[in-house]
Amino acid sequence: MIRIDFSKLNPLEKEIHKTLSKAATSKTSITIDEAAELCNCSMSKISKFVKKLGFVNYKQYMQFLYQKDISSPEASSELERLKKYIEDFDPLLVEEFGKEVQKHQKILFFGHGPSYLAAEYFEYKLRLTTNKFVNALSEEFMVENLLDSNTLLVILTTTGTFRSFSTLFESAKDKQAKVLILCEEYNKELLNSCDQLLWLSKYPQPKELKPHQKTRTVFYIFIEEVADCFRALKPQEDETGAI
Repeated sequence: MIRIDFSKLNPLEKEIHKTLSKAATSKTSITIDEAAELCNCSMSKISKFVKKLGFVNYKQYMQFLYQKDISSPEASSELERLKKYIEDFDPLLVEEFGKEVQKHQKILFFGHGPSYLAAEYFEYKLRLTTNKFVNALSEEFMVENLLDSNTLLVILTTTGTFRSFSTLFESAKDKQAKVLILCEEYNKELLNSCDQLLWLSKYPQPKELKPHQKTRTVFYIFIEEVADCFRALKPQEDETGAI
């Protein structure tokens, strides 16, 4: 699992990413000590920057920088895949998502096809467990009409390959809304369409399946965990309706 969030970086760290991104266009590889020299900082600072950005280590960041696929285990049966996902579940992803929801009063969910159905379920769960304005939408123009500076737009996508979200991201930036993408399978192209990306699973579904044929079970597991956290925070009513 990986959490990539450029908004967490301070100006120095953003400059480090800019410097290394530029260097990667002319150098075939960059060691961590070379990176430290290029950025005029310590190797420790590079390591901290990489982890703050959301990568496990410097090697993974370099794979991202050089647009190489981050290796994943071979696909297995759906039940085995889900078993591995549950065993490897990262509660920090739930915590990260919960923090973003708490920062905004308006939460918009967006998805295409089966991902929209998961978005509707997410809307239902958050309506029960929070006092936020929550809405699930499947049309971009409807999303654009509701965006403002207090909005968190959550895009659900399994692969991120069905259709680009770049236009929606530009609209959100114009209205100072934040865009968070929940994706099941890692897709580096999605980083151009959001402020923050939460990659939910390192266990891929079969490659021969088209995006609309893939399950959304991982989304529903994640949704239940998020809802459970908010449910624990919400004051409970007794049988008479009193809190």
